[in-house]
Amino acid sequence: MQPRNMPMSGAVDLSAVKAAAEAKQKAEEARARRATEPAGQGAPAAGAVSLVIDVDEADFEQEVLQRSAEVPVVIDFWAEWCQPCKQLSPILENLAREYAGRFVLAKIDVDRNQMLFQQFGVQGIPAVFAVIAGQALPLFQGAAPEAQIREVLDQLILAAEQRFGITGAPVDPAAGQQPMAAPEPPSDPALAAAHDALDSGDLGGAIRAYENVLSADPGNTEARLGLGQAQLLNRIQELGDGREIRKKAADDPTDVGAQLAVADLDLAGGHVEDAFARLVDTVRRSVGEDRNAARVRLLELFEVVGSEDPRVVSARGALSRVLF
Repeated sequence: MQPRNMPMSGAVDLSAVKAAAEAKQKAEEARARRATEPAGQGAPAAGAVSLVIDVDEADFEQEVLQRSAEVPVVIDFWAEWCQPCKQLSPILENLAREYAGRFVLAKIDVDRNQMLFQQFGVQGIPAVFAVIAGQALPLFQGAAPEAQIREVLDQLILAAEQRFGITGAPVDPAAGQQPMAAPEPPSDPALAAAHDALDSGDLGGAIRAYENVLSADPGNTEARLGLGQAQLLNRIQELGDGREIRKKAADDPTDVGAQLAVADLDLAGGHVEDAFARLVDTVRRSVGEDRNAARVRLLELFEVVGSEDPRVVSARGALSRVLF
């Protein structure tokens, strides 16, 4: 998936957005207050907190909006099922530590924080935003090369200093960090090979490898999830112009192939419930092979998201009502 740059001048309409002059004043007041407080009192300095934090709707105001008065906060919108997110997130995390306090990385799981996902107007994931003095700016969407990300971060840090007077304090990257546990490699070499193929972008090879694992172990949940991701990415890669496909589906609701394609695009973009609802409706109004194709695709997308996800549970119920 190619990254799509988004203008630095854009802004999300958040209730906490402040004018630049007011934000600059607050940032200066916060630094002055911190300088006069005895060690261990008041708000923690940048070095006393993690440079990479997980954020949800409950602590967003404190961890992102309030923190953004003292240091730029970069937001990584991601999901467990999103393969490009798995390529981008480690780059962002490494850069957060390398920049050593000039910005803080906040990671937001879109599946668990739909309100934030919608409030920021995210069109697809991975998506990266920044918040400076309460003002949210879109940075880029999609997996991006490290050199491009560095350029965007440098522009962000410069803008934060010049427009708002906000500079993150240099810190020891290890300060406040929990040691990262190395991921345990799969015990099955065939599964490891399938993961490697998926990570390298060899989608056809990954599909075959996951199918081989499942033929020997049909109950392997990890292989089933990987297969669903690989198949989804492979279909999207072959779609072509997404706008044309969406227009085709809108113009002809009976075009089952177009409906399936748009459902794939919706799921890949984080619009899980929209994808499920579209396919349930397609099953409802279709017959014969078309109906079965929509049903099978819906079941495949359930595998991508995970059977325990509440949206999957809800959509399964809706599918059952349509079928029976």
